[in-house]
Amino acid sequence: MDFSKTNSKFSLINCNGRLIDLSKPKLMGILNLTPDSFSDGGKFNNERSALQQAGKLLKNGAAIIDIGAQSTRPNAEFLEADEEIKRIGNIISLIKREFPESLISLDTFYSDVVKFGFDEGIDIVNDISAGQFDSELLDTVSKTGLPYILMHNNPTYGSMHDKIKFDDIILSVNRFFSEKVDLLRQKGIKDIILDPGFGFGKTIEDQYQMIDDLEYIGFGKLPILAGISKKSFIYKPLGKQPNEVERETLDLHHKLLEKGANIIRLHNPETLII
Repeated sequence: MDFSKTNSKFSLINCNGRLIDLSKPKLMGILNLTPDSFSDGGKFNNERSALQQAGKLLKNGAAIIDIGAQSTRPNAEFLEADEEIKRIGNIISLIKREFPESLISLDTFYSDVVKFGFDEGIDIVNDISAGQFDSELLDTVSKTGLPYILMHNNPTYGSMHDKIKFDDIILSVNRFFSEKVDLLRQKGIKDIILDPGFGFGKTIEDQYQMIDDLEYIGFGKLPILAGISKKSFIYKPLGKQPNEVERETLDLHHKLLEKGANIIRLHNPETLII
């Protein structure tokens, strides 16, 4: 299916000197370096298996590999920055050496982890916290010059999964993004990607509303990342498990692309052809 016409806005981001055009949607493959992620915990938390999985993600269509060392599922173990760095180890540099054309996004809310990742060769910072969990993170991102994924979330780590019933989810998300984007611009962060925050502090109804009205999020001015893969708002109402909703998730991915998503973050890129 050709989504280029529905997502034709000119969206270039500068990844370490490489200009990446997001007017043609990209797939972001998830690489969890965690023992406790809800769907693949413990599978890729050593160098060999992580490198193999990175190669598989790239072969199956991922343009970006999103590396995360801390699970952010409900009731997950909380890690300090040094433990995240320990888990990441040499994996970023190994992937860059084995797959030099790959783009690596680092999923963290710690400034020290961003510094470490930048030295190892990351291309994008993916922060679920919108800079709210570490007061130094945004300044650190600014110094790297890397693109920044800004996600809508509650203001603290402890509250990020507290369900809020918004009067108008699209209005609330846009107000949040407007304030945060102004802050990012003030700090000199130029390349910004918006993530509505599926799976974080929102009702099932509001999350489906965000899918239906995705084209209105951010007023069409910035590229959008959508991450719904194996999220509970899809499988729990159906009485299924995370790995049992591939068909339903594929349908929603197609809808997100039709609504203008620039990046789809997912576990199995082979399930979605764009």
